[in-house]
Amino acid sequence: MPYVVTRSCCADASCVLACPVNCIHPAPGEPGFGTTEMLYVDPRTCVDCGACTTACPVDALKPHTALGEGELPFLELNAAYYKQNPHDDRTPMYVVPRQRSLPAGELSVAVIGAGPAGLFAADELLRHPGVRVTVYDRLPTPYGLARAGVAPDHQDTKQVTELFRTIESQPGFTYRLGVEVGTHLTHTDLLREHHAVIYAVGAATDKRLGIEGEELRGSVSATDFVGWYNGHPDRAHDDHTLDTERAVVIGNGNVALDVARILTADPDVLARTDISDRALAALRSSKIREVVLLGRRGPAQAAFTLPELLALSTLKDVDVSVEGWPEDLQPEATDKTRLLAQLAARSPVHGRRRIVLRFLASPARLTGEASVRAIEITTTALHTDEDGTVRALPTGDTQTLETGLVLRSVGYRARPVPGLPFDEDSATVPHEGGRVEPGVYVAGWIKRGPTGFIGTNKTCAHETVESLLDDFAAGRLTQPVSGVGMTAGALGVDAWYAIDRAERAAGEEQGRPRVKFTDTESLRRAGQAASAVRG
Repeated sequence: MPYVVTRSCCADASCVLACPVNCIHPAPGEPGFGTTEMLYVDPRTCVDCGACTTACPVDALKPHTALGEGELPFLELNAAYYKQNPHDDRTPMYVVPRQRSLPAGELSVAVIGAGPAGLFAADELLRHPGVRVTVYDRLPTPYGLARAGVAPDHQDTKQVTELFRTIESQPGFTYRLGVEVGTHLTHTDLLREHHAVIYAVGAATDKRLGIEGEELRGSVSATDFVGWYNGHPDRAHDDHTLDTERAVVIGNGNVALDVARILTADPDVLARTDISDRALAALRSSKIREVVLLGRRGPAQAAFTLPELLALSTLKDVDVSVEGWPEDLQPEATDKTRLLAQLAARSPVHGRRRIVLRFLASPARLTGEASVRAIEITTTALHTDEDGTVRALPTGDTQTLETGLVLRSVGYRARPVPGLPFDEDSATVPHEGGRVEPGVYVAGWIKRGPTGFIGTNKTCAHETVESLLDDFAAGRLTQPVSGVGMTAGALGVDAWYAIDRAERAAGEEQGRPRVKFTDTESLRRAGQAASAVRG
């Protein structure tokens, strides 16, 4: 009875280390780790011990006999990986993280950003004795996109926050939440109080389309839309008019699939999640019946992952169809195209809401007076350059789709960090192994760009921390001139736990995981209640 990795895999490799027979790959250090869409269990060598299920922070591993109907394709997906990647030379692997012998005296590090990258960096640092970490975030809550980016219908993936709770409970860990670098304190202030600073600030904005009509009402960033339905304090009180029968999403990555699912989901199902109350009310009165996802290139180049496509294909009461299939593309080319071909062959069911995955289509302009009324689309054809690059070239044929909501989902983009160099083309901070200069480091998307999965941040953080510890051991870090001060209004670990308890308690009354506070003042009041109780 082999275990199976399912769609909720976060790829943080905890299961790899727990497995006594080394049957989960790719492992850290192997080709593909951090870039493959998920990890895979080898059914030939799995001994059914269940150690991986205990280690997995998001409950992604299940015995094959416990798979639901929508999860059965993952059984073949796990087995198929080993047909192409046998890993026949493997031996049992027992990996113990290397503990560094650091110079005498305490090492104090500031981590800017309390999302997955920042917390994994803190965890890597706290593996070594004598290290003290202070994690700063401008919001009163931690966890970044794990809290405000993962779709509310993916509650299993959100369980990774339990791993973060273990990290923040370690000795030497401190929060300074509700503190914005550049407003409440400066980069110079941080270096005065710490030996080193790691910036893990993510990518807070989105890429623009650069087409006519992009500024019309109803033309929205998917980044902002995700923040809206997840209750992010910056976006929770936005208004999105859902009185149109068709929504169009530009892009076909995983975020685009998330948005399409939420727009077509049964509101009664969403009511059992942690979706924001404001978004839920809007979705209950929504008139949207169809969501069209536009991709410039073909099915073989689609940006979404196979696990997310599998999940989409098993939706109940929602039709998923495919349009724009290149004439020369064989359906059996890849696992992804094979599944897309199956979706293309499905017959629609009258009365259902519909998600359309449309390929070889590029947005040309949005039309309307004050608000979006339609989108003009240019069809494309694929051209392969001599170096193998596949490009989508316009054919000159156009089509107009009526719509009142257009969501651009063409990628995240980081903002420059004051005082640090910035590459405008890649929207990252230049570095070597995470080191900007001795004492200043980067991790996560500001380091590598918006790529990878939650667990990718673990290996990314490890590299950065190794560079930092090398500098400390070599005496290249400057001694702090003052202790870590308590910034006025900053919230610590106890305050965050008070917020967490209050949200969970409100959720329990409604049969939900939590009901989020969606404005900064409410979050602060809930957090400051902890100080009042202690006082």
